[in-house]
Amino acid sequence: MKRILIANRGEIACRIIKAARALGIETVAVYSEADENALFVERADQAVKIGPAPASESYLRVEALLEAASQSGADAVHPGYGFLAENATFAQRVRTAGLTWIGPEPKSIDDMGDKERAREIARAAGVPILPGSERFSSCDPEAIQAAARMVGFPLLVKACAGGGGIGMQRVDDPAKLLKAVESTQSAAKRGFGDDHVYFERYVPRARHVEIQIFGLGDGRAFHLFERDCSVQRRFQKIIEESPAPNLPADMLERMAQSARDLASVQNYSGAGTVEFLVDAETTDFYFLEMNTRIQVEHAVTELICDVDLVGMQIRHAGGEDLEKELSAIKRSGAALECRLYAENPAKRFLPAPGTLETFRPPAGMDKVRIDTGVRQGDRITPYYDPMIAKLIAWGEDRGTAVERAIAALDSFEIEGLATNREFLLAVLRENDFRRGDVSTGYIDAHPQILMH
Repeated sequence: MKRILIANRGEIACRIIKAARALGIETVAVYSEADENALFVERADQAVKIGPAPASESYLRVEALLEAASQSGADAVHPGYGFLAENATFAQRVRTAGLTWIGPEPKSIDDMGDKERAREIARAAGVPILPGSERFSSCDPEAIQAAARMVGFPLLVKACAGGGGIGMQRVDDPAKLLKAVESTQSAAKRGFGDDHVYFERYVPRARHVEIQIFGLGDGRAFHLFERDCSVQRRFQKIIEESPAPNLPADMLERMAQSARDLASVQNYSGAGTVEFLVDAETTDFYFLEMNTRIQVEHAVTELICDVDLVGMQIRHAGGEDLEKELSAIKRSGAALECRLYAENPAKRFLPAPGTLETFRPPAGMDKVRIDTGVRQGDRITPYYDPMIAKLIAWGEDRGTAVERAIAALDSFEIEGLATNREFLLAVLRENDFRRGDVSTGYIDAHPQILMH
């Protein structure tokens, strides 16, 4: 592997460039008209323009990406996260073109990308799942209500092809079910081209905990411990940490083994994440989904395990056997990640595009890492996710990691647009969070922090 085309943009593109450069591998950036002067374009060894600003006309165009790979002489493709990262057709097209795909087998992507099918594979592997219904698209109202009664209220209406909190609605009242089904199907059709949905039992007080896994493609699979992602808005993560606070060690060990089992039965290849819902009252855990890609929050695992997950992805795709290295990984200390967004928490976290007139991340702070794809003067556009940066802090224990994150956020200078910086600080300073008393309903239970 000599040259990797990065089928992505922003922070993750910069992250892949860094890992590839450390391995002596060249990189090729692809960019839209909106990203012509972006940081990742500047840092890559080559750059190829692929279309207008809308993602559907640039970063989601398979033909344009394959043409860019051919034009630049790339011999491998890394998809990052988002866009086409979990698109089995794209993965197969990359391979058919004779390029190395830095990711799992297309079959794993396909199987796990369909959330309802993934549930059945998990069930067959002995992994606990929540009560749920079969998939459906067009269906008569009586059948929909009957399926809901079988699952029980409250429930979630979920898109089979969904992910990242998109295509998901909570329903408490049977009278509102049909409208929720229709709107979820509409969102799923727009977002994923598939309007199939299913019902899943909703756990009122839940934790969202995920296991980082790495498979070698032949049934050998390893876990790199858990990350707690319970602090969320709109079903999307804001703060992630490891270890998961206040959860029994034996339960986390069983969860990690379940994740390994699921990876093993698929002969899973490369990095992936198995996500679980934990009932905060009983500490029972249930399979949610599997993400067949690198996660936004992979840096948390990198800090506690002292590894380079992106570099490992590249090396594994290049044919290295990482079993010895993976077997020796141990966890040290605690780490948490805060996602810094251009958004307004007081207005339901609406995106707030604008220009970064001032952008000065904290410099020289011990055990603090900043991952970003922007610099001062850049514009956060309305075309893509409004994440500005990820701030990750490590400490000998959770309390130290939290204090380091607070100090770093306090010294992070950003002007020119609205951000969630003060909101993140309010969360980190709030008493329940500091005690590790978190759940997916944390923000709803603490409305006062939205005013920051």
